[in-house]
Amino acid sequence: MVEAQLGSYHHPPQLMEDLEARARELGIDLSSIDLDAITLPAGEDFGIPSDDDEIPQNEDPPEVEMGFANTIVVDNLPVVPPEKFEKLGNVIRKIFSHAGAIKDGGFFMPVNTDTNVTYGYCFIEYNTPQEAQNAREIGNGRKLDKSHVLVVNIFDDFERYMKVPDEGTPAETKPYTPIENLQNWLTDEKARDQFVMRAGTCTEVYWNDARQLTSELIYQHQFWTDSFIEWSPLGTYLATVHKQGSQVWGGKDNFERLMRFAHPQVELIDFSPGERFLVTYSSRKPSNPRDTHKVILNIFDVRTGKLMRNFNGSAGEFTSAGNIVFSALAWPCFRWAGGKDDKYFAKIGKNIISVYETDTFSLVDKKSLKVENVVDFCWSPTDPLIALFVPESGGGNQPARVSLVQIPGKEELRQKNLFSVSDCRMYWSNNGEYLAVQVDRYTKTKKSTYAGFELFRIKERDIPIEVLELDNKNDKIIAFSWEPKGHRFAVIHGDGPKPDISFYSMQTANTSRVSKLTTLKSKEANALCWCPTGHFIIIAGLKGFSGKLEFYNVDELETMAIREHFTATDIKWDPSGRYVASVATAVHGMENGFQIWSFKGDPLYNLSKDHLYQFIWRPRPPTLLTPEKEEEITKNLKKYSKKYEEEDRHAANKMTEQERMKRTQLEEEWASWVAKWKQLHEEERARRMELRDGEASDEEEEYESKEVEVEEVVGITEEVVAYELDH
Repeated sequence: MVEAQLGSYHHPPQLMEDLEARARELGIDLSSIDLDAITLPAGEDFGIPSDDDEIPQNEDPPEVEMGFANTIVVDNLPVVPPEKFEKLGNVIRKIFSHAGAIKDGGFFMPVNTDTNVTYGYCFIEYNTPQEAQNAREIGNGRKLDKSHVLVVNIFDDFERYMKVPDEGTPAETKPYTPIENLQNWLTDEKARDQFVMRAGTCTEVYWNDARQLTSELIYQHQFWTDSFIEWSPLGTYLATVHKQGSQVWGGKDNFERLMRFAHPQVELIDFSPGERFLVTYSSRKPSNPRDTHKVILNIFDVRTGKLMRNFNGSAGEFTSAGNIVFSALAWPCFRWAGGKDDKYFAKIGKNIISVYETDTFSLVDKKSLKVENVVDFCWSPTDPLIALFVPESGGGNQPARVSLVQIPGKEELRQKNLFSVSDCRMYWSNNGEYLAVQVDRYTKTKKSTYAGFELFRIKERDIPIEVLELDNKNDKIIAFSWEPKGHRFAVIHGDGPKPDISFYSMQTANTSRVSKLTTLKSKEANALCWCPTGHFIIIAGLKGFSGKLEFYNVDELETMAIREHFTATDIKWDPSGRYVASVATAVHGMENGFQIWSFKGDPLYNLSKDHLYQFIWRPRPPTLLTPEKEEEITKNLKKYSKKYEEEDRHAANKMTEQERMKRTQLEEEWASWVAKWKQLHEEERARRMELRDGEASDEEEEYESKEVEVEEVVGITEEVVAYELDH
């Protein structure tokens, strides 16, 4: 009872006096009690305070984790008076709501009480740290107006910034280490090409050693990518895609990682033609089902990994229709001007085409190209020239048109009005000399359509245009393809399961008009696959068709070979144009793999690969030879080819010698096997004689052979009985 009433505590003077008075009342001798040994029941103090409950006044409060990873600080805002608070707040909320829902009461913009204007920064709180990270990606570096470029940081980062010392220390100078030659693979003595395959969880890079009728494995990596792989346009880099972002790899044989590009949940990537920049894309489902997907696009410098420009917004902001659904978003969103300079890129919007230059990553002339109702555009592969299409409007009163616009001057070089247009597709030749516009037009009754072509000669004076109609205007256009580095094109047209294939030339002798070369009737085909050097084409029936492959020489207008790869889904020419692969990917559940052919259709070798998702040849950069030198080599090809013909003969002789050695090895293995069993047979001879009561019956001449003839009669009894009954 006394222990319960006294409790355990340290004894300040005033409390001790009270305690002694209470003890006297109870008749207790305090000197006989160990006060420090007294303990109270858990959670009970009987109203007696303890020193432990007091917070020392002279000690610093304990450090606590800040925990503001879901909050951002937006700096460099305009300093505004009270009448503009609401307007500025609405603008900031609109920008940063793309990253996620702002918490109720989660937007705070401090105001200077002395001047009654804002300080030029604000705080925004989200529900999750990931949304705050997305907000930083969206807003950091965003130009609010001419004078204000936003600077966005996570609130927790300020603690890290505070730890930066006031005095800087000189950076450590590291010794120079030369980097590996990223074009080393181009120096292969056998002039072989590489290809990469992604099958299951494994990615493999091979040499195509067609002379030896095989492929040589260079590099293998399990779980190298989370989704897909992609070569850069000139073959310098191999890109992989991961949840955290994208990476590029390169080198001679070991494919070292060269750079990382942070972009959480990245879905798609795209290189600029000259490999200077990489575009990454991701999207997020909106919290409100009535809203469109949110889109984030980043443009990185490939060599340094620096983020050059960020774009974000709704999916509709990257299409020609403001309310278009996510599934219709075309990729790539940004389209690059032709050439290796990577000087311009553009995107389409509602009634505008926004063209950016890569020196400052800002709009050319600081404004977009306004084109009412524009729905599509494409760049020339070689020049800063845009072809754009505008459909009919005003119930047909305003005709459709195709225009050619020069950049950066935004000067319209040529325009063609089109009437009764249902649809339009534009195809550039890869040398930039021609533009074919496929126009689907309504008939007079508007119940059906027919197709034709408008052919632009880009390099000629005033850009003349020719109209081409098929022999049967009602034929459906299934495929169109220009000859690489040439002047011819091919068209698959028809309505039945066996359409026709027609070939045309833009350079017919003694005339400047397009002319038809030939038409191949009734072909099981849905794809046109030109050799990269021109001259040859594969007319293929892929995926839903029979897999028939016709190797066709367009120079001689003759078929070189007809082959079949029943489950083929793709045709892939190597960059040299010497070899081609027919590939069966996992679109088909069985017989995945590839077959390598020569350019004229000779089967060389094949490889089966279960769950084959990708097969991609490694691109080569353009040749360093001048057109004149290439023409000279073509004229004197026999002189240059002697060296390579000798190498081919040597390779063939080597293969013959390898075959002879293999045959000799098989004969030796057979002789060894026979000798082994003869020896065993001889060792068991005594045992056999014992089992046969001393008879040595291994010799053939000791056997007697008898021939026994057996005659078998079938059905004669019935015939005899019948004969007797009749007589």
